[in-house]
Amino acid sequence: MGKIDVHNLWRGLIMGGVETIPGVSSGTIAVVLGIYERLIAAINGLSTREWKQSLAFLVPLVAGIFIAVFSSAQVLSWLLDYYPNQLSFFFLGLIIGIVPFLLKKIEFKRTFSGIHYFFLLLSLLLIALFGIMQDPVQTSILGSMSASDYIAIFFLGWIASSAMILPGLSGSFILLVFGYYETIIDALKLVHFPVLLTLIAGIGIGVLITSKIVHFFLHRFPVGTYAVVTGMVLGSVFVIYQGMPADIGGLIASLFVLVIGFCVAFLLGKVEHKQ
Repeated sequence: MGKIDVHNLWRGLIMGGVETIPGVSSGTIAVVLGIYERLIAAINGLSTREWKQSLAFLVPLVAGIFIAVFSSAQVLSWLLDYYPNQLSFFFLGLIIGIVPFLLKKIEFKRTFSGIHYFFLLLSLLLIALFGIMQDPVQTSILGSMSASDYIAIFFLGWIASSAMILPGLSGSFILLVFGYYETIIDALKLVHFPVLLTLIAGIGIGVLITSKIVHFFLHRFPVGTYAVVTGMVLGSVFVIYQGMPADIGGLIASLFVLVIGFCVAFLLGKVEHKQ
């Protein structure tokens, strides 16, 4: 195996920590951290002679994701219950802070033509439309699971994994749209192995397939792909936004964490995108 990238452990902790929040894509966070292309290449590298180097990149990242997903479910559930606005504004700050780095990376002033702006706008509108579809009122069915529910969770894991790789769409959001979000959160809290293993199996297969598609477009059509990615990242603003707090204290706190999120993304962008 190649040299382990220990920095990927904390990157994985961040990616896994946000994956349980509907609307926040781990793909978006990978873009924020500057590892999106390397992540896609590493997943594809598992089926090549460079599989050892890919494992060296992915093992600490996946370990961090799993640790964060299982350890943060209760904390994030509490934050979503009591501080939904502040949490959403923090991630809004992250997104706003990283967009300049995305555009600079692809040198959009020189490379973008009319078709690229069209793809950017189209992907932005598509993600925003998904945001309108959210239904936050759900209940868990963990205690009354049927065979059809396990089949549904497997295929939703497959679909959700695609969303996890594509910036702007989160796996949790897909589960939310189809009514299984609360069930999966309960399974994480209670470590319900049958449900979790079914979900992981679907995610594993989906990640391998979707990453190959994204890898192809990144290499054949890099400018167009980044136009779509940028649109998805911008569109996730409409998915994450929970509205303005009613009280002045909540508004001040939300604006404060918005600035914090922007600063975090800006600093991460300066450090990570130089590597």
